[in-house]
Amino acid sequence: MTQDAVSKRVNLTLPDTVYEELEKWAERQGRPTANLAAFLVETALREAKERGELDLKPAEPAKK
Repeated sequence: MTQDAVSKRVNLTLPDTVYEELEKWAERQGRPTANLAAFLVETALREAKERGELDLKPAEPAKK
């Protein structure tokens, strides 16, 4: 990350059962639920990149 990088916030809607399980997992790790969710998203993105499922090249402008 560059020095100018700023973290972004995202609102996420989860089914009650998913949230409850995430909350329990976070409690067992002694961390906030949002922190665990952020870690899991980062991990999923890294793994998707490694598998070639996520192409981060800038999109080409639409042709007119």
